[in-house]
Amino acid sequence: MDVPVQPSAPIAPRPWRIRDALRSLNGGPGYDGPPSDHFDGHRFFNPGAKTGRSFGDFLRWQRTRQRKIWPAWVQNRAQPALPAQLAPGQVALTFINHITFLLQFHGLNVLTDPVYSQRVSPFRSLGPKRVRDPGLAFEDLPPIHLVLVTHNHYDHLDIETLLRLDQAHSPRFVTSLGNRAFLQQFGIRAADDLDWWQSIEVPGANDLRPTGSAKITLTPAQHWSSRRPRNRNRTLWGGFVVSASGRQVYFAGDTGYGGHFREVRERFGRVDVALLPIGAYEPRWFMRDQHMNPEDAVRAHLDLDAKVSVGTHFGCFQLTDEGIDDPPLELAAARERHGVAAAAFQVLETGETRLFDSQGEALGSNISSNSLSSAGPR
Repeated sequence: MDVPVQPSAPIAPRPWRIRDALRSLNGGPGYDGPPSDHFDGHRFFNPGAKTGRSFGDFLRWQRTRQRKIWPAWVQNRAQPALPAQLAPGQVALTFINHITFLLQFHGLNVLTDPVYSQRVSPFRSLGPKRVRDPGLAFEDLPPIHLVLVTHNHYDHLDIETLLRLDQAHSPRFVTSLGNRAFLQQFGIRAADDLDWWQSIEVPGANDLRPTGSAKITLTPAQHWSSRRPRNRNRTLWGGFVVSASGRQVYFAGDTGYGGHFREVRERFGRVDVALLPIGAYEPRWFMRDQHMNPEDAVRAHLDLDAKVSVGTHFGCFQLTDEGIDDPPLELAAARERHGVAAAAFQVLETGETRLFDSQGEALGSNISSNSLSSAGPR
């Protein structure tokens, strides 16, 4: 285990008032519209699976939980080293923290569920607190053209980070149905929200992308939404397929294991890179329907037939009961059980950048192999 140290520098907050916290808790007006196979006209649901757990289940978890101890602080071991440029067809991934990746195509920079706040909570002094710095400082981000937000949970829709990005980069925000109105309440205007399987074309940023626009498609996920109990499942959840520069990257978001992975494969073919969650999974009786464990993630990788998968959703905020090192350790064991090579389902250090070619093969990394543990990142 790394020796605990103090954060290198505080993350600069914007002024945050009581009314901001209350507005964040409220989560916007939600969505009303025609019913569908995952919407009853007022609330969304998972076809064929539970949509969240009851308050009684939550109390049972809190009463019986066996929570492993996490370190108070972990020093990142990788130093960011973004590519100076990418050739058409190349994709670069930089693991920032939790489920936040900088995803770079030729002329297009994308952030997934960006979280730079100290806590994933509507309050600055309560809620799960980060145990490590972001792997890439906010001030060191390249120009951000597109921000993807899968759903409204606090560890995915961090409104303070989104406001900082809006002010500093003026990106396009794409999210799931019902969340655009919430972002607009905070003054974010360049936002679109999508239903499952809906797509949007994002035009090139100035002259940076001669290859043309990117296509963003919201895909199903097996999860739920809420900022507080009374707005439960009033907005949708999902994942994204980003098609740009001749490549396809699938960002699964938060999800339990289900048939939607095979459907993504059927609709899109083999994706070049799949970002799959491997953390926040214990205890299984409580988390199974909403969060995959590493075994489920390997099954999803096989269903997708992805050229390469990369683990997400671990190692920064203690949300559930497993230890900080358990996700990569259990992923290694699950890969071995299923005969999946380590290169086919990878784990990045926080702050690490990896460059992938058109076959999904890693061309390089910004840290040496002797700086890594066999288990992966902490």
